[in-house]
Amino acid sequence: MSKPTDQQNTAPVVWLLTDNKPGHRNQLKGLGNRLRVIAGASLYWVDAGQVKVSVWRALLAMAPNVDQALPKPDLVVAAGTGTHRLLLSLRRLRKVKTLVLMKPGFPLGWVSAGIVPVHDGVNASSRVLLTDGVINTVTPLARITDKPEALILIGGPSHHFDWDSDVLLGQVNHLIGHYPTWRWTISGSRRTPDELLSRLQELAGPKITVVAPAETHENWLSHQLAASRAVWVSPDSMSMVCEAATSGVPTGLFQFTPHPGSRVAEGVNRLVQEGRVARWSDHAAVMAGKTMHHEPLWEADRAARWVIARNLLPASKKTESGNGRKIA
Repeated sequence: MSKPTDQQNTAPVVWLLTDNKPGHRNQLKGLGNRLRVIAGASLYWVDAGQVKVSVWRALLAMAPNVDQALPKPDLVVAAGTGTHRLLLSLRRLRKVKTLVLMKPGFPLGWVSAGIVPVHDGVNASSRVLLTDGVINTVTPLARITDKPEALILIGGPSHHFDWDSDVLLGQVNHLIGHYPTWRWTISGSRRTPDELLSRLQELAGPKITVVAPAETHENWLSHQLAASRAVWVSPDSMSMVCEAATSGVPTGLFQFTPHPGSRVAEGVNRLVQEGRVARWSDHAAVMAGKTMHHEPLWEADRAARWVIARNLLPASKKTESGNGRKIA
């Protein structure tokens, strides 16, 4: 075994516990990327589904056997209910901090800290950071393109808004009809109804590209945002709304009726009130590049700096394990 480098000797180790759901993995990656950039952290992915943890082990904080090739963590971060048993079982490891993303189904006092969207209704404290929307991997753009290119991101039926494919298609056609010189890229998601995807495919032409969800890749959205001067998003997906807002590209929301009491709908409305995104009624301002808010919504960066300020991650350390194996 080769001798570890100084960087390997001093890099703090972060375990990212994942249930492999895209939204949860995106949050972990967004925070992890910023911890790597700011603190030089080494990131190790741990598939919680591959580590069986009984309820009693979670409750008693009895750590299971995890891949012995992994270096001892300084910080363990979890996102998704499927990761919570493993997170709780690790919470009493010596000199290890535990962090949960999103509101968990257990008392937040059981772990070192939590990072929770403000719409989840948790009170902020020295151990709880509230974020506007959800953390994501998008980095704010230094410059918005001058080219007349727009991106449309479409979700699907949810518990948060009344979904109407006809209404959405009418709004899409309205935009394309009013801005015929623009180039449009339209993408659905895993929740987009097949019937709507088929109708969107019929719009494809010289200035309109329709991308099926299966045709996108991990960095597809970041590349598309960087090439866009305006973005339109269906409000049912908080993740997509936050990703678009984080980019700094002028962002508008298609108009749907929110369900009463929906915390996601309240969170989306909060972003509207803050001027992070615009309503459908302000579509002319979005297409003209006029935004109310000039500071980007970069919650991954803010969360990472909070983690460091709260000493959840050491600035440097001497590892005991040498060259750990990173799990990609």
